[in-house]
Amino acid sequence: MKKTPTKMADGRELIYYDEDESAIRETSDLRDLPDLQVTSEVRHDPILDEWVVVASHRQTRTFLPPTNQCPLCATNADNATEIPADDYDVVVFENRFPSLALNALDVDPKVPVDSDLVERRPARGRCEVVVFTSNHDRSFSQLPVERVRTVLDVWADRTAELSAMPGIEQVFPFENCGVEIGVTLSHPHGQIYSYPFVTPKTNRMLRSARRHMEETGRNLFADVLAAERRLKARVVAENDNWTAFVPSAARWPIDLHIYPHRRMADMTQLTEAERDDFAEMYLGILQKLDSLYGKPLPYIAGWHQAPVNRDRDLAYLHLELLSVQRSADKLKYLAGSESGMAVWINDATPERIAEMLREAGT
Repeated sequence: MKKTPTKMADGRELIYYDEDESAIRETSDLRDLPDLQVTSEVRHDPILDEWVVVASHRQTRTFLPPTNQCPLCATNADNATEIPADDYDVVVFENRFPSLALNALDVDPKVPVDSDLVERRPARGRCEVVVFTSNHDRSFSQLPVERVRTVLDVWADRTAELSAMPGIEQVFPFENCGVEIGVTLSHPHGQIYSYPFVTPKTNRMLRSARRHMEETGRNLFADVLAAERRLKARVVAENDNWTAFVPSAARWPIDLHIYPHRRMADMTQLTEAERDDFAEMYLGILQKLDSLYGKPLPYIAGWHQAPVNRDRDLAYLHLELLSVQRSADKLKYLAGSESGMAVWINDATPERIAEMLREAGT
């Protein structure tokens, strides 16, 4: 894989990842773009002890443009896009409408917030877009296995680089797929959020892992994986290096976790064999999901990695995939109990979900 970094017209970084080592990238972004000014801030909720990102400038971001105006397609004579090339393999660039940016402006001191209760900071992190293919009409599940492997290498490379940037505490690569999820661009792509804090979900998982380690001397995630592999009832797929299973307390209509068989902190530690095995398994799982209801399944898939600066001995790299599609024509909505009290109610048993996924596409 050949990596070629360049700059966009407004100074944002863009990186080509080419599968052909001889690829040459000499094109320039000729658009007239204003300098990017990010006014995002993070505010600490003193009641829930969580950080919230306030990014009001994102109201104007691009929303479901027609194909001939897609900003993620290759540039042509009629459409100067974010990618100034006539073709590409995988491309990563800084988001034009970021929630987090390393150069985010200082917070407005005139905002009427009690500083003794609510801490405010500039939202200094980084948001990147990862474009999986130049083919506008191809989903992740339709990529060749070699491209999935390339994307995994890109995620690992970005994890390493982003983790080394000042102020970054956690790196989260993810993909939103489908308008039902809230996707605003239909071109196959994902994102990477690099947060200036450890996220609430990760903090909660690590507290549980720390308590389990203190009580048993064992890693909680490893114990969960071992139990699922032993019981088999919720295992959907496995190979030499990975197991995919529905968690025993699944929250979503489709709720799937994919764990490597050995514990590691983040994707940079994956071996070549582990990367090969993941690409093949993941592609097969996505194809199963698309066959479940006879149409592409909307989903969110995200990598849970260790924080950059702490608890790396407790964390366990894994991917979580969820879908709001609860039947062929019904969606799961987060109503009173889920949204109001964070108490989840699932209409299907985890064992039945796993059975459905095992049988899908057969």
